[in-house]
Amino acid sequence: MAFETREEGTYTVVLVDESRLDASIAESFKVFLFDQIDSGKNKIVVDLSQIRFMDSSGLGALVAGLKKTSGSGLFSLASAQPAVKDLFDLTSMDKLFSLHDSVADAVQGD
Repeated sequence: MAFETREEGTYTVVLVDESRLDASIAESFKVFLFDQIDSGKNKIVVDLSQIRFMDSSGLGALVAGLKKTSGSGLFSLASAQPAVKDLFDLTSMDKLFSLHDSVADAVQGD
């Protein structure tokens, strides 16, 4: 499967083991995120370190995950590659998401 989870403290780290988060996997990624949240994991960090390209579908899946946890949990992103960071900057999504340089940074301060 292209998605894996591991626990770090009270956080669930979701790794997308694909170089692209686009329309071909966005829906299955969203379903995977929702399954994690519905199973009671309410502190999610998405590790973007493997993703080199993301389109609007991938961004939409992340927004859906953020919305699903809003009010009852934490949802943050870590280790975005330069092209993915540029996408967040260009779409102003960097103001919506909590972006961290690494997973370690994301889970600190709990």
